Amino acid sequence: MSKKNDLQKVTRAYKDATGEREIDMHKVAEWAVTTLGWTLPKPVKPIDLLAKQLADAAREEIRHDKTTGLPYRVNHAIVQKMGRGQTHLWIDIDEAPREQMHASLINRREQMVGDGLQITLDAGHWNSIHPTEDPIKIPMDFTFDIELRKNVPD
Repeated sequence: MSKKNDLQKVTRAYKDATGEREIDMHKVAEWAVTTLGWTLPKPVKPIDLLAKQLADAAREEIRHDKTTGLPYRVNHAIVQKMGRGQTHLWIDIDEAPREQMHASLINRREQMVGDGLQITLDAGHWNSIHPTEDPIKIPMDFTFDIELRKNVPD
């Protein structure tokens, strides 16, 4: 059984024990420690925390195109395989060669497709267990939404 499965079981046990359906994960964590004797994870190393903060800041850096004035994300992650694992390296869009930029954009697109698939499956399930209600329909064609947002003033 994986650690995630164990954590999912703890969350379900909390809901069963308390009867709560809208849950605060801090309360679940406290309950797991006090009631189940769950062992707290080791604190994150300061260097790992700083690396995450740097990655978060890099992800959010924006510049504006000199011709169009439109914003663009400066830093993009690329996946580098290392032995059995992988790591993310960061590249600046204005310095990146085409191959790296293409790989980064394809990876982000795949993340969007994964999210779209899961939303579709989740909505389909909800709709199937609520047959007397109007079905939730979530459009997956983003063309209009993207054009609209490209043309909305700041």
